[in-house]
Amino acid sequence: MRVRIKFCGITRAEDAAAAAAAGADAIGVVFFRDSPRHVTPDQAHAVCAALPPFVTRVGLFVDPDAESVRQVLKSVPLDMLQFHGAEPAAFCTAFGVPYLKAVRVRDPGDIVQAGRAHPAAAALLLDSCVPGRPGGTGVVFSWAMIPAQREHPIILAGGLGPENVQAAIAAVRPYAVDVSGGIEARPGIKDPAKMQRFVAAVHAACG
Repeated sequence: MRVRIKFCGITRAEDAAAAAAAGADAIGVVFFRDSPRHVTPDQAHAVCAALPPFVTRVGLFVDPDAESVRQVLKSVPLDMLQFHGAEPAAFCTAFGVPYLKAVRVRDPGDIVQAGRAHPAAAALLLDSCVPGRPGGTGVVFSWAMIPAQREHPIILAGGLGPENVQAAIAAVRPYAVDVSGGIEARPGIKDPAKMQRFVAAVHAACG
């Protein structure tokens, strides 16, 4: 089984190029103003332009208004949207772009409920639940809460890094893993060596 890799919170073209060179399958750009990894559409366009073919470009939003998403899509060549707030399914599907629905996991019922509420989601991204923080917490949640039987592909996030991603994959067997803070030199600035170590750890876990 090959586990896909997404590096989120990319803010610079050189970090996007380094992510692709390390072996990332996808990168994420954050359009949430309260995040230290927030980018403008112009910055996101530069990030996406630095990527080679077949690396998926994901735009992350938290409870946006529809017009702001449309404006981003006009100027940034995104392949997928990622919603981290309380967005209903009708909103998430309104843009004609595949989407991921993030779930802040407090108990197993959160995952089941999100799957039922978002049947059209391409995958569920499971993250830690930290009050006041919709994502990028750097905190690991209990992987035991993730059900073995799943209606959607699972993308595992929340406090992952080169040192624990092998254990995470062994415990969860996710479709993909998502990391941001665990591969950074400082918030918003990625560390190429950490990215390479993360990819190597994922490949080692997959045999």
